[in-house]
Formats: sequence, C-alpha cells, structure tokens
Amino acid sequence: MLLRHSHTSPYVRKVVVMLHETGLSEHVREETVDGWAEPDFLTADNPLSMVPTLVLDDGRSLYDSPVICEYLDSLHDGPRMIPASGEPRWQVLTEQALADGALDCAILIMMEQVKRPAALRWDWWVELKQRAILRSLDHWEGQAAGYADRVDLGVIAIASALGYLDLRRGVGEWRDGRPVLADWFATFSRRPSMIASAPPA
Repeated sequence: MLLRHSHTSPYVRKVVVMLHETGLSEHVREETVDGWAEPDFLTADNPLSMVPTLVLDDGRSLYDSPVICEYLDSLHDGPRMIPASGEPRWQVLTEQALADGALDCAILIMMEQVKRPAALRWDWWVELKQRAILRSLDHWEGQAAGYADRVDLGVIAIASALGYLDLRRGVGEWRDGRPVLADWFATFSRRPSMIASAPPA
C-alpha cells in the first residue's frame, strides 16, 4: 500500500500513529506530496487533492483519515483501535470527530493568518474558531484522567490534534490551566508511534 502524505498534516499523523500501533507500518510505503499543487497523480487517486490518501495494492484509493483508519483497523490481529460495537465504539468515534473538528478550526486559523493577505484577514472568524478549540481543550481536560490506560483511535486523534496545536500555535499555550491534559499528552507523546510521526520542528 502507498500512503500519500504531508509531514505537517495532523490527519496524516493520526494515520501514521495507527500504522505503528497496529504493526502495519512495514506494509505501507509513504510518499510526500503537496496537495496544494494539485499534482495529477494525487487528483487521480483523490479528486479533492488532499492527504492522507491511501492507495491499495489493487489501485483503489481510500480517503479521508477516518475511513483510512477504519480500514487499517480491519487488517491487523491486535486489539481493535475502534471498538466493534456498543458505547465504547460511539465514544471513540465521537472523540475522533471532536479532535478532527478542532483540527479543522486550527487549519482555518492558519489559513487566515498565514495564507490570506493581512489586509483581508477576518479577526472575528479567527476568534470564533479559537473559541471552538478552547472549548474542546476544556472538554478534554475534564476527560483526560480516563485516557491514561487507553490506546485507541479516540486518544490517537486527540494527541494528533494537540500536536498540531503545538506546531501552529493557533490558540497560544493550550496547556495553561489544563494540567491533567498536559500531563497525559506528555506521556502519550513518548510512545514510539508518536515519536515516529512527529512533524518537523
């Protein structure tokens, strides 16, 4: 399989962490691609020209990260990263949805602050998205005591989101006032999967 990716994409990081945690990383080749450039080979695999895109051995492609992670979870023999049914499944999927939503906000902030000309930036929009991220962080702080013994897609998604907030600084120092979440993230970040998937400084 081929994973088309970017080293700074938090959605890619979530997939790469999954690959390492499930023992599948040796079965996937990684290829760095600039989705903004809309290269023909990427748009042929994914009309959205976005990463991550997973190209299967038979040439079919899977996207986006929740779909890829669910597919990967069907390939290994270890503990499920996404519970098969019941309340644990809905919890993990909802955690992933919140983490991905916070990431969507962080990326929109980055686009506004970095890509858009200064004269056209919309402070109201940035502040709206920052408030959504801060509410997500406060929610995770309240739940983080329960993350300690877990390795599943829910906590992987949360850790990937926190790592991206460190990379882009979209809401400043998110650790302030959130000691439980900060301690959990510091511990989880020492996992080999997180180290292997860390974006460039």
